[in-house]
Amino acid sequence: MIQLKRVYEKASPDDGPRILVERLWPRGVKKSEAAIDFWFKEVAPSAELRKWFGHDPQRWEQFVRRYWAELQSNPAAIAELRRACRGGAATFVYAARDQEHNGANVLRRFLQDGSHSVSATASTGGGRHYTGPRSSS
Repeated sequence: MIQLKRVYEKASPDDGPRILVERLWPRGVKKSEAAIDFWFKEVAPSAELRKWFGHDPQRWEQFVRRYWAELQSNPAAIAELRRACRGGAATFVYAARDQEHNGANVLRRFLQDGSHSVSATASTGGGRHYTGPRSSS
């Protein structure tokens, strides 16, 4: 089970591994306080796609298609992410304000969909960097 949570929300014990799925470190968040277990930059939307999308809901369906294609072309990073998510709950941590129109939603759906085909229905719903153990506070 993959949960989604904004990086600005407090971590909880039932989060499981907290995996940052952003290419850039979120603004205003100290690494020492983020409670991030893994940072998978390589599965985040490319800089070009992120800039093109600009969190514009009008571009959402096209963003999903383009991001899905990027994910399909990165099987090694996807396999590594799947390994990090094994063993129960995991939480994808993201920075976007929009809880519906963000890359973490697309990524979760991509991992949950066995066919990995590009479709509008998929729009809802490898480099790993270990940042160190989470603090218990």
